[in-house]
Amino acid sequence: MKVESFEFNHTKVKAPYVRLAAVEEGPKGDLVAKYDLRFITPNKGAISTGGIHTLEHLLAGLLREELDGVIDVSPMGCRTGFYLIKFGRTPLSEIKKALENALEKVLKAEEVPAANEVQCGNFKDHSLVDAKNAAKMVLEEGISLFEFTD
Repeated sequence: MKVESFEFNHTKVKAPYVRLAAVEEGPKGDLVAKYDLRFITPNKGAISTGGIHTLEHLLAGLLREELDGVIDVSPMGCRTGFYLIKFGRTPLSEIKKALENALEKVLKAEEVPAANEVQCGNFKDHSLVDAKNAAKMVLEEGISLFEFTD
């Protein structure tokens, strides 16, 4: 079994960063790119479950406002960041700018979108405070570009 994130040496990186983790070409030539949006250095901490859940809800919409072709924004199980899946390959500098813009909007958010019983499978597990704290930390530390090599 080959899973990119299992092959990646998590001890060699320092967050926050954005990284192109993989590019897949579909049978009709469509490119799908997977980006690692790392907020916290692996094995050095984690975002609370409520905080990462709230960031997931916020970033799902905000990154779609910033970038074309977004398929999904998913939290990592380790709670150190997110995977952004989108059509086409976008320069890391554009991904970084989109994430910075989205996190600036997180800091201004007054409510969590879709945080209700109808639209969310665990609507009581949110923390806007923790989400804002994580966004603030990433913006203050600055996001680096982790270059992908083919």
